[in-house]
Amino acid sequence: MASTREDALSFLNPSTSSPVTVSDADSFLLDSSQIGSASGSFQNEGFLGGLDATAAAVNIDAEFGFSRPDFRQSPLVGTVEFYERHVFLCYKNPQVWPPRIEAAEFDRLPRLLSAALCARKADMKRQIRLAICEGHDGTETSNGDVLIFPDMVRYRRLTHFDVDTFVEEVLVKDGEWLPGTPEALRGWYIFVCCHGTRDRRCGVCGPALVNKFNEDIELHGLQHKVSVSPCSHVGGHKYAGNVIIFGPNIHKEITGHWYGYVTPDDVPILLEQHIRKGEIVDWLWRGRMGLSEDEQINSQELRLTMNLMQTNDKSSNTCGSQAEGCCQANGNSLCCQNPPLPEKRETPELKEEAGKFTAEKNKSLKKQISRRNSGKGASCRKVCSMPTWFESWEREDTYATLAVIGAVLSVAFAYNCFKQLSF
Repeated sequence: MASTREDALSFLNPSTSSPVTVSDADSFLLDSSQIGSASGSFQNEGFLGGLDATAAAVNIDAEFGFSRPDFRQSPLVGTVEFYERHVFLCYKNPQVWPPRIEAAEFDRLPRLLSAALCARKADMKRQIRLAICEGHDGTETSNGDVLIFPDMVRYRRLTHFDVDTFVEEVLVKDGEWLPGTPEALRGWYIFVCCHGTRDRRCGVCGPALVNKFNEDIELHGLQHKVSVSPCSHVGGHKYAGNVIIFGPNIHKEITGHWYGYVTPDDVPILLEQHIRKGEIVDWLWRGRMGLSEDEQINSQELRLTMNLMQTNDKSSNTCGSQAEGCCQANGNSLCCQNPPLPEKRETPELKEEAGKFTAEKNKSLKKQISRRNSGKGASCRKVCSMPTWFESWEREDTYATLAVIGAVLSVAFAYNCFKQLSF
């Protein structure tokens, strides 16, 4: 995979043949005549109108960028609609994409592929999202190439003549499209929404994130392991910057995780925590491919709870290492008692969802906590235990016996001395 590849995605809802309905305010939407490109939409002279570039950039960021009023004002978790397969068609570039490329009459290949997916939706075993990624002839991603996740395969040079056969053989029958041969994809694929012709917020936030990802990928020598691509609409304009990461989890299964409200400052965190360590960055997490909205919420709730339990374990281990000394000094010391579980941190996105845990998971967690507390209690009691009444009685009886024996010996010695004096 090329390190400088700039793939792009465009979200399409295959569940309907009509363009995707946008829930965000119309004031944030642009038509293709207002923006020249996804990456430089707000930097061309026509848009700036002669204003100082720096002042204009500050104003734009304050209205549509990371400083905009609605930034990080909505819960993120559970905002990814359920789907099981992501298909990307490499086609042209963001500069020429209209707001809804899947419905554009002059873009025949995307339109025909979208229509074929809609027509065969009922026959497919898995729910599919169609997206458009940038294609350049003569490069790794040529026009007509198709990338499929979580399958991690690429098909070369699809044309509008092949659309029906491709959908039938690959997406309906889960077979292979001939004469095309699937090529394996490896590594991590990051997609950032930069669709400025669709929404100004994505057009402002997306390019800055792509630049930062590219800088950090090069800085850490990840060019042949991680690929970052600008993409078009993926759903949820208000969550810009929107990022999707495809790659293997700890079980080597390919997953697609969605993040929202991402800023350039968060890029190193995603590379370090998500890609290098395989850990979810929960405070930016929207959900993932293969989970329903409710399952995404429950998944995060369980993950946060387990993290809290691990933190409690570390705290109890620290107490245990100091228990003997503190118990000898003061038998009533707090460290000799079972430490309470830390209070659950309520984030805005979890506050309303706290009651949605299933009874089964609650029961399981209670059992785990009960076992863990029982273990800690037993350990502390062993260190801090006081003598039992039986042990106390045994010691007192021993002292009494020794006293009696001493008295008998004393009487015997005195009697012996008396007899000697008598003679």
